[in-house]
Amino acid sequence: MNVGYVRVSTEEQNIARQEALMQQLGVEKVFVDKMSGKDRNRPALEEMMKFVREGDTIIVESISRFARSTKDLLNLIEELKAKNVRFISKKETIDTDTPQGKFMLTVFAALAELERDQIKQRQAEGIAIAKSQGKYTGRKPIKVDEKLFAEEYRLWKEGKTQPKYMMKRLGLKPATFYRKVKEYEMKHGIVNV
Repeated sequence: MNVGYVRVSTEEQNIARQEALMQQLGVEKVFVDKMSGKDRNRPALEEMMKFVREGDTIIVESISRFARSTKDLLNLIEELKAKNVRFISKKETIDTDTPQGKFMLTVFAALAELERDQIKQRQAEGIAIAKSQGKYTGRKPIKVDEKLFAEEYRLWKEGKTQPKYMMKRLGLKPATFYRKVKEYEMKHGIVNV
């Protein structure tokens, strides 16, 4: 069976181009992730890795859609090899059934990781320059209604609500919510045992 894997970095990005390619190539089943590829923990990727079996072929638009680090890519390819599953990346014309494909896979993976590291380095350099010129101030702090937060916190500690509902009412993501809880507790001298 031809199995496709499609990934975009955010919910807002469009997967149409990758899906059209999968259709052109006669892919029978497609797994889609809408999240960063910086690590391996992606639901559709994990589901696909469990789904494929001997004789299947995984097709991706490019290596960068499948894995963002050489280590992750090579580990995934090893898992596929152990299952006798073929891997094809269309952009780089890589096919793990050929010795050249195996070699090129390693080279392209290293180049993709190098490019990603260079982008991160340039970004850090740009931020440092902007900071030195007083043009970069970082993210603006998230404002939270103190009275509403205090009331929600009290209800939570009394067992009358749960964090997921609090986050929704306060409009906060988990990391921000727990940081605000910590700040609130420090500010009010609350010690949790």
